[in-house]
Amino acid sequence: MNVFDYLFDSTQNRDKDFVVGSNETISFKKLYENSISVASYLKNTIGENQNVILISPNSVFFITAYLGILKSGNICVPLNFDIEQGNLDYVSKFTYCDTVFIAASLQRKVKFEKAISCINEKELSQIIEVQKQETFNTDCKKHSLAEILFTSGSTGFPKGVMISHQNIISNTDSIKEILKLTSKDRISVVLPFYYCYGLSLLHTHLKVGASMVLNNSFMFIGSFINNLKTYNCTGFSGVPSHFQILLKKSQSFKQTEFPDLRYVTQAGGKLHAVFIEEFVETFPKTEFYVMYGQTEATARLSILPPEFLKLKTSSIGKGIPGVDLKIVDEQGVVVGINEEGELLASGENVMLGYFREELNSKNTLKDGWLHTGDIAKMDKDGFYYLVARKKEIIKVGGKRVSPKEIEEVILTIPEIMDCTISGVDDDLLGEGIHATVVLKNNVDKSHMEEKILQKCSEKLALYKIPQKIIFEASMKISASGKKVKR
Repeated sequence: MNVFDYLFDSTQNRDKDFVVGSNETISFKKLYENSISVASYLKNTIGENQNVILISPNSVFFITAYLGILKSGNICVPLNFDIEQGNLDYVSKFTYCDTVFIAASLQRKVKFEKAISCINEKELSQIIEVQKQETFNTDCKKHSLAEILFTSGSTGFPKGVMISHQNIISNTDSIKEILKLTSKDRISVVLPFYYCYGLSLLHTHLKVGASMVLNNSFMFIGSFINNLKTYNCTGFSGVPSHFQILLKKSQSFKQTEFPDLRYVTQAGGKLHAVFIEEFVETFPKTEFYVMYGQTEATARLSILPPEFLKLKTSSIGKGIPGVDLKIVDEQGVVVGINEEGELLASGENVMLGYFREELNSKNTLKDGWLHTGDIAKMDKDGFYYLVARKKEIIKVGGKRVSPKEIEEVILTIPEIMDCTISGVDDDLLGEGIHATVVLKNNVDKSHMEEKILQKCSEKLALYKIPQKIIFEASMKISASGKKVKR
């Protein structure tokens, strides 16, 4: 089935608003009709199986174009709206793209070759107004390509993760089940839709007939808090930096009651236990779900439900429905309980491969298993724990050190808002450990280095103590909300 038909199978005639908010709204019925018009236009102008770039902040424009592209049988390539011209040139040529949907506010900042057709909000409205709606076949091959999501690559060039219609359907079914989503839910969205985590929110809430409040200015925390309350949001999903900012930079957030906030989800990196504990203590009636995934898995791979937060602190939980996990050593042999190895995953949500990268695809997908590149271990109860990314492991004098372990210790100091541990070249040890620390507002850093070293010496082996501590004024955050390592 085409994922468009799957998402709208019970909501296409609903007059209820899917997008809610002060800036723009649209009902399920109107969104369905407008998307069909866009799909009809694309079918008549470019046909099928063409790559179509989409560049826009979260908006009704983005959602309509995205759904229209999927329904038309073409492939959507959503890109970061802060993309550099060089990367845009690379992706547009690499994907052989001739059609681009782009927000007018961004159209002035980037350039395309004259042969590329650009469609902004005004032109989209004209298409919807005049386009005769075509009839579409709802059949779709299981491995038909739906979208290419670009993520950072080890070569410096972005990798195009190929996601099929079935990948999206499988992951959406699993997520809506484990989060118990219904048409009564309403989520505050701060994650961009070009990011797999953000797209998963769009898919799940569209599927169950729930609503979304779009917030593209999370750093204006007052506006975010107001939206949560004003629109009676039942859910919020964020990456670690979102929760750190809310808990450490905003007193008003912790002092505000959110009676409708049923749950929150956290993914996109490790949120250290100290922040999870603080959130749960502040909002005991809100369910906190820890989730883990990758773009290569459409979005999610595992979940730790709220009832296990205290019992299995720092765990990423178990595989979501339809996903199998295992840990293997360098020879591919499954390791024992509490032994470290690479985390592998399989399921219908795992990507088709990397676009035009056959060798990279073969190295990542082997015998039906996705090699995540994450080092993990499993306890006797079957719960998984991430140790580090393979490429993040620091080797000090031959000893393996996980940055996350040191970060956990330093972040227990109340004055510290954020900490990033990195490895640097060291002539004697091979690699040395540097800590980059962000203090809470108005904290005097004069004695903080001594305090950090004291805490580390109490909790860590000598070789894990940072040789250098660097203080920064603020966290560096990417457009997706993820922390950028210096």
